[in-house]
Amino acid sequence: MEPRSPSQSVAGKRPWLNRGVVAIGGSSLLADLGYEVPTALLPAFLTSTLGAPAAALGVIEGLADGFGGVARLGGGALADDPERRRTTAVGGYAATAVLTAAIGAAMTVWQAGLLRVAGWVARGLRSPARSALLADVAPADAYGRAYGLERAMDNLGAIGGPLLGLALVGAVGIRTTILLSVIPGLLAAGAIVIAIRAAPKIEKRERRPLRIRIRPVLQGRLGRLFYGISAFEIGNAAATLLILRATDQLDATHSHDRAVQLGLGLYAGYNLAAALTSVPAGRLHDRRGSLLVLALGVASFLAAYVGFAAVGASVVLLAVLFLLAGAGKGLVETAEQAAVAVHAPEEVRGSAFGLLAAVQSFGNLAASATAGALWTLVSPRIAFAYLAAWMIVSLTALGLARRP
Repeated sequence: MEPRSPSQSVAGKRPWLNRGVVAIGGSSLLADLGYEVPTALLPAFLTSTLGAPAAALGVIEGLADGFGGVARLGGGALADDPERRRTTAVGGYAATAVLTAAIGAAMTVWQAGLLRVAGWVARGLRSPARSALLADVAPADAYGRAYGLERAMDNLGAIGGPLLGLALVGAVGIRTTILLSVIPGLLAAGAIVIAIRAAPKIEKRERRPLRIRIRPVLQGRLGRLFYGISAFEIGNAAATLLILRATDQLDATHSHDRAVQLGLGLYAGYNLAAALTSVPAGRLHDRRGSLLVLALGVASFLAAYVGFAAVGASVVLLAVLFLLAGAGKGLVETAEQAAVAVHAPEEVRGSAFGLLAAVQSFGNLAASATAGALWTLVSPRIAFAYLAAWMIVSLTALGLARRP
């Protein structure tokens, strides 16, 4: 078990499920409900409404992910200062809501693309600020539970957002549905304001210059954990590859439309498993520390990827693999966030969360691009074998991190 400091023991006397923690969890749920609606509808909006080729979606999403990853590093520098982190969190949530919803008013492809990229930059800037703010309002010996709740709410929003979009499209059309997504997004910004009011008062101190502080983050135990985390993220491909694998396999025994429906249902189960796993993962983290929870999550992905490499057209087996990967997601995401909160020095906590977010963003991009290329050039089996190999590297690095 990782040692607790005296300050953590004292902090543990406060209830962990306080107003600030609940408000931040609510903001993650509402924000996902908001921006998952435009995300789910963007392919149809670009191709059917604006008449863009399918390639335009790939370019726009690639630019959004790239600039969003860079913005997360910058957001980490902003989040190092308590006052800046609060301003960035509120402004980032509000800007993400407005910019992504404004896609519904776009009349050209370049307008939709610019709004998508700008919205993802705002999302990237506020991500480290939100994570650092949660460390401000949660008791130190309950970081695992606090981040587990936030991750659970985020994953529930990822389920509810597309469903909300589908329900609204039939009633008001695609443009109006995207525009209406601003409502939950702005409510998320309001929830962040509630969390800020519940946070400790900011002590007066001189503001430091904006600078991304990487070296202090990578020292000590957190630095060793980052090796394992980085290896995991380089092998953590987008869930769309899992959906594609399931759809391809099920096409052999079902109609294409039925295979697509089953694939989407399996993806909903994946997100539900992540949501249900997150809080128990946080409780385990608070009792046993980051390493165990990270290792369990990585092992779950390893088993899932090996299964996807060998799987046939069995709905039951595919469901088990999706649930395994979803549980791994809940375990790893919770442990990553809580590990940074526990081990990062307070004065560079924002930079630490920014570095984590950037590693997640660029690692996922590399994993998806490489696995996609291997899928096309060689075979899906080799693609998933490649991802499984990175899970083995991650487990090895985490094992080495146990050494004092």
